[in-house]
Amino acid sequence: MAQGSLPTGTAGATRTAGTAGAPGRRPGRLKVFLGAAPGVGKTYRMLDEGRRRARRGADVVVALAECHRRPRTEAMLAGLELLPRRRVTHRGAAHTELDLDAVLTRRPEVALVDDLAHTNVPGVLHTRRWEDVETLLAAGIDVLTTLNIEHLESLNDVVRKITGVPQRETVPDDMVRRAWQIELVDLPPEALRRRLAHGDVYPPERIDAALSHYFRLGNLTALRELALLWVADRVDETLQRYRSEHGIGGVWETRERVVVALTGGAEGATLIRRAARIAARSSGGDLLAVHVARSDGLVGSSPAALARQRQLVESLGGSYHTVVGDDVPAALVEFARAENATQLVVGVSRRGRPARLATRGVGERVVERSEDIDVHLVTHERAGRGLPRPAGTGRLTGARRTVGFAAGLVLPVLLTVLLRRLSPDLHFNLTSQTLLFLLAVVAVACVGGVVSALLASLTASLLLNYYFIPPTGRFTVHGVNNVLALVAFALVAVTVAAVVDRSLRLGRRAASAAAEAATLSSLAGGILRGEHSVPLLLQRTRETFGMETAELRPRGEGGGRPDAPEIAVPVGDDGELVLRGRALPATEHRVLTAFAAHLRAALDHARLAEAVAEVEPVKAADRMRTALLAAVSHDLRTPLAGSWAAISSLRSREVEFSPEDREELLATAEESLAKLNRLVDNLLDMSRIQAGALTLRLQPTAFADVLPMALDTLPEAPAAPVAAKGLDAVPDVLADPPLLERVVANLVANATRHSPPGRPVTVAASVLDSRVELRVIDRGPGISPAHLERAFAPFQRLGDTDNTTGLGLGLALSRGLTEAMGGTITPEDTPGGGLTMVVSLPAARPPADCPVPVL
Repeated sequence: MAQGSLPTGTAGATRTAGTAGAPGRRPGRLKVFLGAAPGVGKTYRMLDEGRRRARRGADVVVALAECHRRPRTEAMLAGLELLPRRRVTHRGAAHTELDLDAVLTRRPEVALVDDLAHTNVPGVLHTRRWEDVETLLAAGIDVLTTLNIEHLESLNDVVRKITGVPQRETVPDDMVRRAWQIELVDLPPEALRRRLAHGDVYPPERIDAALSHYFRLGNLTALRELALLWVADRVDETLQRYRSEHGIGGVWETRERVVVALTGGAEGATLIRRAARIAARSSGGDLLAVHVARSDGLVGSSPAALARQRQLVESLGGSYHTVVGDDVPAALVEFARAENATQLVVGVSRRGRPARLATRGVGERVVERSEDIDVHLVTHERAGRGLPRPAGTGRLTGARRTVGFAAGLVLPVLLTVLLRRLSPDLHFNLTSQTLLFLLAVVAVACVGGVVSALLASLTASLLLNYYFIPPTGRFTVHGVNNVLALVAFALVAVTVAAVVDRSLRLGRRAASAAAEAATLSSLAGGILRGEHSVPLLLQRTRETFGMETAELRPRGEGGGRPDAPEIAVPVGDDGELVLRGRALPATEHRVLTAFAAHLRAALDHARLAEAVAEVEPVKAADRMRTALLAAVSHDLRTPLAGSWAAISSLRSREVEFSPEDREELLATAEESLAKLNRLVDNLLDMSRIQAGALTLRLQPTAFADVLPMALDTLPEAPAAPVAAKGLDAVPDVLADPPLLERVVANLVANATRHSPPGRPVTVAASVLDSRVELRVIDRGPGISPAHLERAFAPFQRLGDTDNTTGLGLGLALSRGLTEAMGGTITPEDTPGGGLTMVVSLPAARPPADCPVPVL
């Protein structure tokens, strides 16, 4: 048994509930002994920790300990003060619970409270025991407690999928995370199953049910992995919190974390693979890919390229991240430090030599900031070849530029005429007139851009000088104030026009980026909801871009209508996406490439599914053909030879047989012919299974009815007794009764043949989700894990040296018949020695309708 202790929070970081803490006394500390499953030794470790603290002089009491009549655990109570439990009567039955008032009155330094997830009987202060523990912590009492990983609220649904057993008693993750220490009490699944088989966990009457249901090897392995991963995450959180609290900015190389910077360029795949190789050199190394996006969202990369690179990163076991920042080197280094990264992979700059001489690239600036992070500058095929032109610059159309030029000439003239007529009556001064001309220049900038605004400002300056600035009627200016007014007007007009023009450009580009983001978000949401089939994606593409048609065709193949614009985008190596209906602007091509990338992924998925569907029948047919040939070549010979020899002897006139000898020869011939008949029936059934022509009549069938009929069909009495358990407590299964009878008969005959004399064969049943499982358990020599699947191959009698012990088709036929009925047969090791055959079939009705024992 291995334990690992983990400090996870500061003292007293627990939620106060029910009782205020004592003045001047710190809140209590919580220590949790966490296990993957019942029986790993959590209570034993809690009591051992309590005894250790008591020996060191601490005031320790056992508020509640569930020993489950385990002698070694009960022995750990010796020397510890045990508080009496509170007795509660509920619905006529007496129960015992934690006496919270007694613990608060006794006020020890440390209280031992077992089973944190327990639900209290109605009639006590709190509904859950973890609420009692919070009250003790608020009162300043340290608490040692136990918990199984299955009771964590965030893992409740995961555990249910693994074990098939819903856990209604849960503890909030937040409470456990805020514990002062979490100690993992670990035990390998095989050792736990041995403890269970030896009676160290449950009483004898519950052992078989527990081993065959909750305590399967696969269940325990999965639960153990959940516990280890959860604790590992908490260790990482604790380390990050410690570094943050102590202002530690340096990298602690507890494990290798490699960050690769992606720009969405063609070099991304090269960088990702290089970073993956660096991470793979150290056991447990992490790969993190990060893309830095501008905070204004206006400078982006190809969505299709980033989608492909993200897929590559995830296929290599890494994670993909996006951060926002205008200073790319600073954002990269900050992200790497936040993730405690040890190495940072950056591509060599794609800029040309003149640009690199003028300013330093991202890689050089990252190296300056990296300090203790190793930086890898990786060369690639795009290094030094220049940056690609950005698609879509937000330029104005030709029509708007023409209108802008005209407005730059006409609008100031019209304003001059209007002001000449209205100024005497409205008494406009030079300031008002200047502002009106400035407003006209801004209006022209909104329509035609900065060039039109410059023309408008020049025209307005001349008109303002000639008609409104003294001396009027001449292009001269008298007075310093008038000169300053004219110069200020020109500068302000040009500046405002430039700012307005830039704002309009950025606004248009922002709107375009927002539209792209919304489109791609909708596409990604459809993919996550399962809309990944090629026809659905083609329909979404056609609707998104407002096209008449959208189709996939081989690359280079024509056939489009000459009167409809056609747009082709590559999809994979030999295909292309073809849209017809309208011409697309350059800005929409970027989004179209993202749709093409998703289409390629959907095509690959469809091809793989089709390949699997084609291969499986071929593999099944090949296995079946091999089985038939093996059986015909060997097993037919033995009964034929036996019956032939017996009949030939009876027909011989050279030997005179006594009546007893004649009876024995006739019995031999009859037995051989009966074996031959059963073999032919099995071969015919396997042939029907191979051809898919097996006739099924599925109906609700009870295992309790099938087992007696299966025992009656055995050719001879079983060599070992057969005991049935729990067959009446499970629902009916959906099966063909005669076929299920043959399956059970074959499995029981195989189990009794290999069981030692006097050791019974157990036939037990249990429920797992919407399926019912039948277990045929023997205590024989078993089969090594390497040979488990060979047991189902035709003409395999593992461990038999005598060809008369069986035909070698029983298990193969049983698996074929079971799979034809929608079920499975799985071999498992029997704890303590032997083999267990598990038959799983769908339940005829929901298992919630029937009583199922809860372990």
